[in-house]
Parts: sequence; C-alpha cells; structure tokens
Amino acid sequence: MKQACLPALAGLLMAWAAQAAPFVWPQGQQAAVSLGYDDGLHSQLDHVVAALNQRGLRASFYVPINAPTLPGRMNEWKAAAAAGHELGNHSLFHACSARGAGREWVAPHRDLDQLLPAQLQEQVIAANTWLQALDGRTRRTFTPPCLDLKASGQNYVEALKPHFVAFRTAPAALVTDTATLDPYAVPVYFVDGLSGAQLIALVEQAASAHALVALIFHGVGAEHLSVTREAHDALLDHLSRHKTRFWTDSFVNIMELARQQAGR
Repeated sequence: MKQACLPALAGLLMAWAAQAAPFVWPQGQQAAVSLGYDDGLHSQLDHVVAALNQRGLRASFYVPINAPTLPGRMNEWKAAAAAGHELGNHSLFHACSARGAGREWVAPHRDLDQLLPAQLQEQVIAANTWLQALDGRTRRTFTPPCLDLKASGQNYVEALKPHFVAFRTAPAALVTDTATLDPYAVPVYFVDGLSGAQLIALVEQAASAHALVALIFHGVGAEHLSVTREAHDALLDHLSRHKTRFWTDSFVNIMELARQQAGR
C-alpha cells in the first residue's frame, strides 16, 4: 500500500517544485526591474526619458489623459513609445478616493466614492483607445490612480482584467517565484524621497532574491512625490553598469514573460 502511494507522492512533489520555480530572466539576470513613472509629468519628459535612452534602459510611463503634458507635448510621448518605453494606462482623469488624510486635492467630480464602477471602467477602456492612437499598441498594463480599487465602495478594476496584461496594485514586496505571481496584484514600491543608495539597495535586495521588483516614481527633481535627479541617475547608472545582473524593461514586457513562465 505504501509503495502504491509513492508514485502519487512523487508526482505531487514534482508539481509543487515546478509551481514554485523561480523566474528565469532573458539573459540569466538575477532580477527584473520595472521602473514606472506615474502622472505624465514634465520632469519625466524633461529628464527621465533621455536619461533612460542614454543608458539603453526601458521603462513604463503611466500617463492619464488629463496629464499636464498633454496635449502640448504629445509628440514627445510618441517618441518615448517609439524608443521602446510603455505608455501605461493611468485612467482618463486620475480619479481617487477623497477619504483620508492628504486627499484634500481630490476634486469632488473625481472622487471615486462618488462615482460608479461602470463610469470608471468606461473611462479606463477609453484611455486605452486614446493611448493606442499615440503608440499603435494594443497590449499594455494598468496602474489605478492612488492604487485605489473601489468606486462607490465596489471593486471597479476586476472587470478590467481582460483589457490588460497586468496591474500594479499591491503593497510593496518582491515577487520571487511563479507560485506567488498574481498578474493583477503586482506589488509596487513608492520610492519618493529615497536616496540613490537606498534605491540601489532595493534593487540589490531583488537580485539577492532573484525577484521581480516594481518601483513607482512621480516627479524627478521637481513636482510632487519626487526624488532628486542625483538619486534617480545613481540608480540608472547602477542598473546600466550591471545589465548582466538586472533586466530593466517596460512592465508590459516583464509581465508578458513572467506570465508565460507562471502559466498564466
């Protein structure tokens, strides 16, 4: 009887091992690094795109359609997409919940607590169409503004899954293996105020864990939730010097591969 159970047990162990397998990045790198830039800010076009291009790094820019750089700098966003960067979906109007400290800036007509899920879903899908007019692409990722997932107390992002490769929605953590990957709840680190040394330490932690790490930037050397240019460039220099260890690419490219390996 015990012998009869052995093949079944071995099969379960093999299945568990396969499920828990670590990611294998394109050229055997130790970590995948997703640099994400939210809100379509001027400093991103003034400095970040060129800084990335000079180092051969690719990133994702989550541009709401009411971004301060649109429509006046639309051609620059087109050029960023042509250079290999992702124009990610950040909704039409950057609606967030007005509840809680620090949310006084949310306008009443863009308060998620006053909007229906169907309204937000229509807006996000419309933003996809608008972004496709800029970059010609049909596959992209989504970051809900403020990482708020509910409208009028109901989850509005769940129904949007068929329209996207992945979401950035979960609290800060590293994704270390295929078993822990949920493409629609990828953790992200808000890095505003971090020094160059702190940013480098974060990606080095990811390398030690052979992990996927996603970072959210806003302003770089200006605007809100910012990091200094010096801190930002120190991170880019580190990633550029160690391309054999870090795969730095757009979130959509990273998640296409990660989903494939995880069988999702």
